[in-house]
Amino acid sequence: MTGVHGLLLAAAANSARGVADFGTVAALVLFILASMWIGVLANRAMQSGSFMKGFFLGNRGLGAWALALTATVQSGGTFMGFPSLVYTHGWVVALWIASYMVVPITGFGVLGKRLAQLSRKTGAITVPDLFRERFGSPALGLAASLCILFYMSFMMVAQFKAGAVVMKHSWPGAGPLAFTEEVAAGEFDRAYFMGLAIFTITVVGYTALGGFLAAVWTDLFQSVMMFVGVLALLGLVLAQVGSVEEATRLATTQTGPGFAFGPGFDPSRAGHEFLPVGLAFSFFFVWVFSGLGSPAGLVRIMASKSTGTIRRSIYLLSSYNAFIYIPLIVVCICGRTIIPDLPPGKTDEIIPRLAIATTRALPCGSFLAGLILAAPFGAVMATVSSFLVVIASGLVRDVYQRFLNPAASPDQLRWMSHAVMVVVGLIAVLANLKPVAYLQAIVVFSGTGSAATFCVPALMLAYWRRATVPGVLASMFAGGGTVLTCYVVGVSNGLLGWFTRQSIGNLTGFHPYFPGGLDPLVWALGISLAAGIVVSLRTTPPDALLVSRLFDAAPPEPPTDAH
Repeated sequence: MTGVHGLLLAAAANSARGVADFGTVAALVLFILASMWIGVLANRAMQSGSFMKGFFLGNRGLGAWALALTATVQSGGTFMGFPSLVYTHGWVVALWIASYMVVPITGFGVLGKRLAQLSRKTGAITVPDLFRERFGSPALGLAASLCILFYMSFMMVAQFKAGAVVMKHSWPGAGPLAFTEEVAAGEFDRAYFMGLAIFTITVVGYTALGGFLAAVWTDLFQSVMMFVGVLALLGLVLAQVGSVEEATRLATTQTGPGFAFGPGFDPSRAGHEFLPVGLAFSFFFVWVFSGLGSPAGLVRIMASKSTGTIRRSIYLLSSYNAFIYIPLIVVCICGRTIIPDLPPGKTDEIIPRLAIATTRALPCGSFLAGLILAAPFGAVMATVSSFLVVIASGLVRDVYQRFLNPAASPDQLRWMSHAVMVVVGLIAVLANLKPVAYLQAIVVFSGTGSAATFCVPALMLAYWRRATVPGVLASMFAGGGTVLTCYVVGVSNGLLGWFTRQSIGNLTGFHPYFPGGLDPLVWALGISLAAGIVVSLRTTPPDALLVSRLFDAAPPEPPTDAH
């Protein structure tokens, strides 16, 4: 066995010397041009309806494939943060992500049909629109807009970093596989900032051009590229290591038995537990309810064609998620063998590094590496384009048009939408002048905070006639406030040592306090539910006519007298 390990280590050392070539960046340029072309087509297609309905909801025309493959919520976390965790902690991360396979069943199955019906009855274009029309409260709509902007801003910052990293590793002659910092501290990382600029111009450009349909159609194209790229990389890494068993054996030799068992390998060697039983239980809440309460996912459901479309998309999306995440786990387990020495803070780069390392000796290898890198690049672009549409709709529709300029013309709304997208892109660039080290920590915060804020209120909106405006507001702020408080305590605890430090979860300074060893979302959902019920029951019931219009079938028309 030692001889086999030696051969694998030698192969890993040789592979690690690979660098990107012109073929890599050429493949990504083709991918970018294809995305821009799709944006042009989307711009033409949305002209058939009003600007607001076409730009922000695609004229409610999503089919099953489009709904499934554009509501995947694949992102920079999928191809950067999640692989980083697998590379760092080992097989236990499969349990960490397991509940993501049932996200479509809960999100589409529990809320999909009802939200689509209410969206059509009220004419709502955005999620805040839906809250405003369901309860007849502009203040509630504005609160929903502000909460969406807050959580999505965090996610956007992380995604721009991921896109820049992929482009950086694709420059001809780049040496990302040297296992050392390519740029000394304090020096200007030209490749990173050029990548950040190209990514920003591309994704803001095609989203501003085609709006919601551009985001949807490019997401569909990019989802196909993700699927192809992941399976191609799976074949390449298995060809190098021989088998998953062999990769696991070598990885445990390099790390320790924790790489193959729970609660996961501890690279700090200080007794840190990545996924103890309590957190493993928690993440069956985290991913399920993050999907259920995601504003970006809810607006896709609102844009679906019919209930049958939603039903078919459940099967498609569940299968798609399995074919993305399970192969990625295997890829990163093998990656620990192929590139064994990534330093802390650089593990987010394992997928780009593997793509270049495993294609180095193949004919047209650099071009193939570019096609594989299109998977993480496409995932990031898909997320950013979706969030740009949601953020722009929140600011333009729910703030500018509702409160500042109700008489705004379609041309004014179009100009404002484009301007907002450009400004959001510039803010994300400025925030990434010093990029975050652990992308997945930001993804989890954004997802859990959004779920805690919107999950219970969305259920109240859809199914509880007695829900009131104060009750929904209390539910929003109680849930979101619980998660935010736990993160403030967790970060402060790490910096100041106020309480006994918890040695569980991600190895990063940006982490929450885990009450009772559970993720804050578990507590936040219970607190949000209790607050919503108690406050609703203790406040004035909603207007009976408004509730009847949305919950009851329309009464039959009285017969007309033929004479």
